[in-house]
Amino acid sequence: MNAPHSNLALPRLSRRAESLGTENAFVVLAEVNALARAGKDIVSFCIGQPDFPTPSNVQDAAVDAIRAGKHGYTPSAGIDELRAAAAKDLGSRRGLPIAPDDVVVGAGAKPFIAYSIASVTDFGVGDEVIYPVPGFPIYESQILANGAVPVPIFLREARDFAFDPAELEAKITPKTRLLILNTPQNPTGGILGHGDLDAIAEILRRHPQVWVFADEIYSRLVYDGRFDSIATRPGMLERTIISDGASKTWAMTGWRIGYVANRMLAPVFTRWITNTESCASQISQWAAVAAITGPQEAADRMREQFLERRDLIVGLLNEVPGIACATPGGAFYVWPNVTEACRLTGCADSEAFRKRLLHEAGIAVLADIHFGRRVPGEGQHIRFSYAASKEAIEEGVGRLADWVRGGSRK
Repeated sequence: MNAPHSNLALPRLSRRAESLGTENAFVVLAEVNALARAGKDIVSFCIGQPDFPTPSNVQDAAVDAIRAGKHGYTPSAGIDELRAAAAKDLGSRRGLPIAPDDVVVGAGAKPFIAYSIASVTDFGVGDEVIYPVPGFPIYESQILANGAVPVPIFLREARDFAFDPAELEAKITPKTRLLILNTPQNPTGGILGHGDLDAIAEILRRHPQVWVFADEIYSRLVYDGRFDSIATRPGMLERTIISDGASKTWAMTGWRIGYVANRMLAPVFTRWITNTESCASQISQWAAVAAITGPQEAADRMREQFLERRDLIVGLLNEVPGIACATPGGAFYVWPNVTEACRLTGCADSEAFRKRLLHEAGIAVLADIHFGRRVPGEGQHIRFSYAASKEAIEEGVGRLADWVRGGSRK
């Protein structure tokens, strides 16, 4: 028999728990799924994951691991085979000497955001973390949860969604402990170019107390030129936490395999994993070995199709009244400016625009406020993930155009 509910107050939550944010893509996805269950026809662009199947050789490797009885714990840092494969791949694509012992494997790349902040800042003493805005919302959430001070640095549309190095210089203080860089970026699709990275490295040379978390999970999804990393600059490899993983490159989001490389912090990250998840799934680790070391044709085809979709969605969005969409250099997101479209449709801001798009036009996107505070002077933006079929892109943007034109006639 269940105990009756009482009216007594429950014990309070911690400030850490109350400050913990979320990833609004999953919040909106739940709303989209609820509308779909109710019979609403929704074209969704809100979730950032490849819509392709995991390559067949990777699936086969997982089945083989299961059949071979590879069901138990692994070392917290990951199996030797995956650490070696990841080290070789990370190093060869960046031109860096990365050893297997420098690499730690986790249940996705996301946990390493928290592990990195917790490893280089102390709780409640005013240690500062500089992070990009707009940016992946878990950055700010984990900075706050770990008792550090979040210091936003704004990505500017006029700079192809890079930040002004002079602004970085101005924001670094003796309390700064970590700089988070993301290239290619979520949500803008922007890339930090060679000149940007040179300027950032030059500034950081004057501030040796600052670590760098280089979120490079989209490193294989660069469409113009070659991928570049801050870690390749003189003196930066030792103080840079290179973060990458299997999710975006090989359509393995649900397999939960990410990895980081940093020689000094690898033992620290290993202890964090021992204290939290114990280890990543052994089956997924063997699948990731196959992904990294096996044929790359499927990954290459995905990249080619993402490029085709990028060009399609940018072209279509720029034909919609009141919308201006820059061409992103990587990832699978576009970040159109909808300031004028908000005015045409009588929407107060991008969040009102997003809600009306969902409920009136059946289009699911995310608003700029889902990725941090709105950048001063930059207007209103929404995010489309073009990890969707060409047919969905054409249908969705067509609905958007019809809806804006209808609203502007009222």
